[in-house]
Amino acid sequence: MSASDTNLATSLFERLTGSTRGDTRELGPDAARHEPGNFLRHVASLSMTKLADGLIDPKLVLSWLMQAVGAPVSLVSWLVPLREAGSLLPQLFIAPRVRRMAQRKWAWALGSLVQGIAAAAIVLVAVLMQGMGAGLAILAALAVLAVARSLSSVSYKDVLGKTVDRTRRGTTTGIATSVSSAGVIIFAIILLTGLFARMGLVIGAISLAALLWVAAAAVFSTLVEEDQPGDGGDAVGLGEMKLLWQDRDLGKFVIARSLLLPTALAPPYIVLLAAQAGDNRFGELGALVLASALASLLSAYIWGRLADRSSRKVLIFTGLVAAAFLALAVVLDLTGVMGSVWAAPLSLFGLMIGYQGVRLGRSTYLVDMAPADNRAAYTAVSNTTVGLLLLVFGAFSSAVALAGPEAVLSAYAVICILASGVAFTMKEASSGSE
Repeated sequence: MSASDTNLATSLFERLTGSTRGDTRELGPDAARHEPGNFLRHVASLSMTKLADGLIDPKLVLSWLMQAVGAPVSLVSWLVPLREAGSLLPQLFIAPRVRRMAQRKWAWALGSLVQGIAAAAIVLVAVLMQGMGAGLAILAALAVLAVARSLSSVSYKDVLGKTVDRTRRGTTTGIATSVSSAGVIIFAIILLTGLFARMGLVIGAISLAALLWVAAAAVFSTLVEEDQPGDGGDAVGLGEMKLLWQDRDLGKFVIARSLLLPTALAPPYIVLLAAQAGDNRFGELGALVLASALASLLSAYIWGRLADRSSRKVLIFTGLVAAAFLALAVVLDLTGVMGSVWAAPLSLFGLMIGYQGVRLGRSTYLVDMAPADNRAAYTAVSNTTVGLLLLVFGAFSSAVALAGPEAVLSAYAVICILASGVAFTMKEASSGSE
């Protein structure tokens, strides 16, 4: 990088973070020297992958695509569990190989590249196939994408911890989320205009997602990451699950994170309430994407900055925020106003603000709390446990749903309050609170 490029990177870094180059608490001299450039590479890579996530969102975009190609409804119901559990469960078994790598950026880059290839496969399926075959092929491609995502996830926090100081990690994610949300909002607005054929727009969006994942892999591979000799990964595997009770801080974090799963699982039930109330306008794909993206855009940067001060408090607040809007959705339905044009969007918007806080708070807290030489294992144990509990939540929700979506949302609100209580008992991990 030339001197002018270095000066520009340093200037952008200081303006975005409000920090001065070299002002670090955790990084060594060489890592601190490269931090401005690495910070911007993180922001660029995450912006692209998060935008790709929004463009291929299984809850909304892929669900619509599956129906458009004539896939059975029974297959559509597997999209979200396959994506979420598939990206979490493999991590405990991937972690040993990641820990043996001196530079773990290559694991993240490979994961991003394979996600791009899987997204391209989904595009080909949508163009060439129909019916049950198309649905099964899309699920297979999504499964590959989910496993590749797990590789990126288990390696990312470790790379972030080695290249960006702890006082700026939440800001990194917050900026990337805001940038990507703006892109998703543009996509949603184009969908709402009705100027273009929706099938063409969806296929185009997924094609763009594939390109973004490939580009993100290229950018991330240019990170300046110090070599860190691997420990061989001997202690990583199923036996590493003992960390859950050996490290009480990790155990409490995993409990809190698991109890916050309703923030990710509740949106379909709010949409169902709106549909039952006759608000068909809100059922449109563009409106759903827009509500979710606006919440991300308006809240992500703020949550990220707050997470740098106290990620523990972010988890407390987001649980309460989510509970409040879940309860609001139930109240609006019981009082007969859920069919109003503002009711369902307001409920979903507030819930998504809480969801963004959960994502930022949990990521920042784990990086700050985990030992520097064992972040990959802590991440894998946390994600594997949550992946298993995600399946439990799915079964629980299906059972409670027999009593109606109101019952599910009410139960979720109580669970989110419990999550805030557990987070309250956790120790502070962010240095801004020290």
